[in-house]
This record gives sequence, C-alpha cells and structure tokens, in this order.
Amino acid sequence: MHTTYCKTPIGIAKITGDHNGVQSIHILDEENVPEELMQPSTPICLQECVVQLEAYFLGKRDHFNLTVNPKGTAFQIKVWKSLLKIPFGKTKSYLEQSKALGDVKATRAVAAANGKNPLWIVVPCHRVIASDGALTGYAGGIWRKKWLLAHENPVKQHSLF
Repeated sequence: MHTTYCKTPIGIAKITGDHNGVQSIHILDEENVPEELMQPSTPICLQECVVQLEAYFLGKRDHFNLTVNPKGTAFQIKVWKSLLKIPFGKTKSYLEQSKALGDVKATRAVAAANGKNPLWIVVPCHRVIASDGALTGYAGGIWRKKWLLAHENPVKQHSLF
C-alpha cells in the first residue's frame, strides 16, 4: 500500500492505494505534513488522483475518472456506487438514496454506509443531506460538507441594476 498527500482548501488529503486503484481519500485535521511526504508515490493512480483533486478544487473538474478499489461490504459498495449517480452541484436526501436503492426502510443503513465511505470527494457522500435540507452526517465535519456543496454550487451574484 502506498500513500501520498495533497493540499486542499479544506485540509490535507491523505490518499492511499496500490496498483489496483485508489483505496481511500481522507482529509486530515493536521495542518502540516512534512514536505517529503507531499511528493506523489509510485503508483500512477495516486499521482492521477492528486492531479484530479487539484483540478476539482480549482473549479476545473466536476467529475473524477480514477481507478478505485475501496474496501467494504457488498452493501456498502452498492451504496457508494449509488453516490456516483448524484450530479455535480446537486443533492439527494438519504431517503431518496434509499428509494433509489430499492428499500425505503433502509435509510439508516444507507446513512451508515455513507459514513463509512473511504473515498471522500471522489465518491460524493457530501451531496447527501437530510430530507428537510439540513446538512447532517459528514465524517469530515459539517463545515467541510458545507464548503464542498458551496464549491460545487456557488451562489451567483445578481446585478441590482
């Protein structure tokens, strides 16, 4: 397993993976990672992940094209795949996600699986909100979820004149 890091506006992304793909992306609360660790690791998938994350944060990318290899149960992987269907700049409620997966009663299980998503940002669990529109349940902190949603759907300033 290899690890690389990428500075982002919401913290330092720790990216792990191997020749089978990117296994995890988590944003660290630490502000400083030694510079020698910031260099991309050998696997090309990690280098490409850094490139695509940087483009995303610069507003030049609205989707990711990476080989991923997350570890999880069959149910978790099914839930994570459903997250990829939520368009950039849009949100879906946990209930809507459960319905789309075919079980309206699985809302809590779906929310728990979202909470275990190892591929933050790339698999956009931040796009799932409560049915009443509240921002709930983001392992990286609600402030990061709010930041990511605002980044993907910035408020347009209207001219007053």
